[in-house]
Amino acid sequence: MTTILTVRKNGTVAIGGDGQVTLGDSVMKADANKIRKLLDGKVITGFAGSTADAFALLERFEVKLKDFPSNIPRAATELAKEWRTDRALRRLEAMMIVVASGTTLLLSGTGDVIVPADGILAIGSGGNYAVAAAKALSAHSKLSAREIVKESLRIASEIDIYTNENLVIEELAAIDE
Repeated sequence: MTTILTVRKNGTVAIGGDGQVTLGDSVMKADANKIRKLLDGKVITGFAGSTADAFALLERFEVKLKDFPSNIPRAATELAKEWRTDRALRRLEAMMIVVASGTTLLLSGTGDVIVPADGILAIGSGGNYAVAAAKALSAHSKLSAREIVKESLRIASEIDIYTNENLVIEELAAIDE
């Protein structure tokens, strides 16, 4: 399990994730990187769920981005359609967050492509904790998007046993949604 969080604020979008990989109730790795830059750094993704499944989806998403490089929502929608209808893909157990300068999307195996109303979105076992912290910090502090992601993931790691404090955070200049 893991926690991936993105926050869009004041012309910046930040996305971060912890490094914990578990097998059952054991920590197998503490410093995995679940955040990836795509399309020459113009798109950043974060994934949660089965690692092999997430990498399979990531590879397919890269292909869709090459097919639709100027239309990230279309690339995501095409992946979601394929994910939902392909016999092998629909068994994959993973979720992805995709961010770009003007886009924040959640992709799920049920065919969902969701745009958050406020630019704050999380997935994984600690996702609800991270979102709650991020919403509070965004509304009641002057922290940057990166600082909110860092502090919210730290808070989630104190509550969720499947989230740790080994964080990877990336950011892009953004157009607020």
